[in-house]
Amino acid sequence: MLIFATSDKGGTGRSVTSANIAYRRSLSGDDVCYLDFDFGSPTSAAVFDVPTALRGVDQAGLHSYLRGHVAEPKRINVWAESDSTGLRSRPAGTGRLVLVPGDRGGGEFVTGGDAVRRCAELFLRLEEEFDVILVDLSAGRSYAAEMVLEATSRPELAGVVCRWLVFHRWTRQHIIAASGLVYGDRGIMAAGAARGHDEEALRESVRFVRAAVPDPASPMFTNLRPAQAAWLQACDEELTRLAAEHRLGQTRLLGAVPLDPVLQWQEQLITDDDVLASKVANPETRSAFIGLAAALTDDRAWDTPL
Repeated sequence: MLIFATSDKGGTGRSVTSANIAYRRSLSGDDVCYLDFDFGSPTSAAVFDVPTALRGVDQAGLHSYLRGHVAEPKRINVWAESDSTGLRSRPAGTGRLVLVPGDRGGGEFVTGGDAVRRCAELFLRLEEEFDVILVDLSAGRSYAAEMVLEATSRPELAGVVCRWLVFHRWTRQHIIAASGLVYGDRGIMAAGAARGHDEEALRESVRFVRAAVPDPASPMFTNLRPAQAAWLQACDEELTRLAAEHRLGQTRLLGAVPLDPVLQWQEQLITDDDVLASKVANPETRSAFIGLAAALTDDRAWDTPL
């Protein structure tokens, strides 16, 4: 299964949430591959705490592969190469967790037929080897998004399940931007249809993920003045209405990640030790990642109610 993670704006929590989802799927026993298609800023390795690729690799990254400079992109075994104390001892029963980084300083680039062909061939090879392939795309209407829409429209990928996660923060600006990214004149729906995708099937393959969502009932907000608590509750209700109006409501929602200081300040994998031992992360955050990871392959989460 191919999972494409995208957002219209930066700072949505797309990469850190996607990395945590990949980590949780690997913990459950799946073999997971994470592709850093954020060509302008290939920094996924920072979330996995892999020091040799914090801003990509010097050569043989995804840029080099897609441009035909190497036959295969470099792979990083996260369990073996991460400096994270929570990853140094790989738990029994876990699946593989492989990061395919971009090139350091590679930047965005216009993709042509050869790059699309190589992209499709890579997806097919990985689909045979891994249970879940998570592709972290650049923010906005990027060349990376156009390339994967073109690649997944090819006949050889017709039998591969592809799903899209669109990330946004719980603000008016982010809700409006996320809706435009999917449903706008140059959004995912229009761009996919122009490349031969069935628009209805593509629409049903898209779900939204809300990040950094403040919970008015959380202990983090117990010291708010009554007026502040009422204002926060009113904001939440207004954003819920706005999301529904922009087709980001409950039937299109895969899940939400609560506001968490660890994610805000550190952008890291949330391990069980972070929640149960050091207690620096909130249990609700761990539960949100576990729920999102499970929902990736739960068809009930992707069936739109009539």
